[in-house]
Amino acid sequence: MIAPSEPTASPFSAAPVELVIFDCDGVLVDTERIAARVQVTLGARFGWPLTEAEVISLFLGLSDASVREQVAARLGDAVALEWEESFRRLHAEAVDVGLSPVEGLPEALARITLPTCVASSGSHEKMRHTLGRTGLYEHFAGRIHSASEVPRGKPAPDLFLYAAARMGVDPAACVVVEDSPPGVEAARAAGMRSLGYAGGLTPAPALAGPGTTVFTDMRDLPALLGLAP
Repeated sequence: MIAPSEPTASPFSAAPVELVIFDCDGVLVDTERIAARVQVTLGARFGWPLTEAEVISLFLGLSDASVREQVAARLGDAVALEWEESFRRLHAEAVDVGLSPVEGLPEALARITLPTCVASSGSHEKMRHTLGRTGLYEHFAGRIHSASEVPRGKPAPDLFLYAAARMGVDPAACVVVEDSPPGVEAARAAGMRSLGYAGGLTPAPALAGPGTTVFTDMRDLPALLGLAP
């Protein structure tokens, strides 16, 4: 693991990076804590008691469709649809109350001169809302990709391969910045290197694996990409 005080050595110095693909929730915007709280609330309401740790294990990094499938398998299709609608409403309300970029993210983006894009399990509507509330939407406008555009969400590689194709970059030249196990697994399946951000809800060991460098401070990201201070 790369500690916050050790950002000088890039893990990709032998292979030039042509595109940095960012996940959205938990990487760009600090929404994962909001989402976890809302899912715990909905679990209690609909009869599936969940702890925050269980929500993280079951739902973190997955598409709306994947979460809906899990709820449907447990509680039925009708409840799953009501759960999904309630989540969208409660999540949007919480975002409006207060949402900020992930700590250190604005400073990192200011130093990243490589091409970038977003590839998220969230919908375009959700990303317009969260990225818009934090002032990040214009930074990525026109380069935002959603799991709703591909057949399979994370941990399948479809979304990252789609993003690379849309950006005209070979997968081997891409680096994915992720904060969830399904996300880093999807990057590996796509043949991409990844940087696993463990400064949020996901513990570092859950992100570790082949092709992934784990870090805990977004301010270290430019150095990890091999960029000059």
